[in-house]
Amino acid sequence: MSYKIGLVGKPSVGKSSFFNAATMNDVPEGAYPFTTIDPSVGEAYVRVDCAAPEFDETCTPSVGFCDNGTRYVPVKLVDVAGLIPGAHEGKGLGNQFLTDLNEADVLVHVVDFSGETDIEGEATEGHDPREDIDFLEDELDMWYLDILEKGLERYRSGYHGEEKNVEEDLAEQMSAFKTNKDEIKQVILSLGLSLDPDDWDDADKEAIAREIRKRTKPMLIAANKMDKPVAQENFEEITSDPEYDHLTFVPASAHAEKALKNAEEAGIVEYEPGSSDFDIVGDVSGEQEEGLEQIREFLNDYDGAGVQASLETALFDVMGAIAIFPGSANGKSDTQGVFRDCFILPEGSTTEDFAYHLHSDIGDGLLHGIDCRSKRQVGSDHELEHRDVLEIVTTG
Repeated sequence: MSYKIGLVGKPSVGKSSFFNAATMNDVPEGAYPFTTIDPSVGEAYVRVDCAAPEFDETCTPSVGFCDNGTRYVPVKLVDVAGLIPGAHEGKGLGNQFLTDLNEADVLVHVVDFSGETDIEGEATEGHDPREDIDFLEDELDMWYLDILEKGLERYRSGYHGEEKNVEEDLAEQMSAFKTNKDEIKQVILSLGLSLDPDDWDDADKEAIAREIRKRTKPMLIAANKMDKPVAQENFEEITSDPEYDHLTFVPASAHAEKALKNAEEAGIVEYEPGSSDFDIVGDVSGEQEEGLEQIREFLNDYDGAGVQASLETALFDVMGAIAIFPGSANGKSDTQGVFRDCFILPEGSTTEDFAYHLHSDIGDGLLHGIDCRSKRQVGSDHELEHRDVLEIVTTG
């Protein structure tokens, strides 16, 4: 399973630049709406400290690669066509946007923190990035509310002779969001509401839709264009606003990240994606050196260009995913290679979940797991932690 990270946001904020910086794919860029007409899917990487050195081994990855003890694990990155206000009503490319968006496991909302594009994606000055953050959350909430209302219609049209549970009808109607009746019931009760929808007013329904959206479409804000002073001022103001405590922000400059990757390909610099520094190793003009030093200053100030950090923070912190290495007691398999795999699993995954992730036959025949660091046996319901190295003992 490869997780999908969705890049979302209004037109002309740098989503395509961000996508290209993360994947180095050739996607058109431009400061006009709908540069990206169809969803672009590329392969990006998230970094995980490789477990092989702890076992005095050098890994041989089957996918991705390893560099100086850092494992680069592939994920899918989806750049979806531009969003405008009213998308949930079908305006712009709204319907297609929402359909494509629903394929993503976690969202990175790319926001122009310089305020140089208005709510429609047109060039301006002094635009408040809060409006962009708010409008996307509102669009998604209204999208969820529309589907929740259809679930309530389904509930009310059921046979009167049956015992009806509203959470079951809502879960069936909202199944595309990868939720279930238990989660929906928990959401309703957590808001202090009864399980009888006749007791709900419009505000209650909006609150339920919003909470389900937060749980099923976790989101990170990539504060783009942070190499500009006005963006830095906006960042300080917005991230200290309690209204946005529920969101995670990562300062970013897609321009800086792509410039460094281009320079590395040209042999001008040595740079590891996500690093807070680089080395100039090729011949550069005075103007090029000045530009690179400005980028270096930004990287030093913000601990990197933010593109790599946005992907990793979204996946591992906001979504809570974990990376697991399959292994054996000595950390390797002579027939299959050394630490050839690194899998990303959902938060809360157990030994049994991991066994089934590897293969259904392995899961069916699971006896127990072995923690390869401690050599301790762990049960099928043992909850795994990030970077565990686990051997599965199975009859399958």
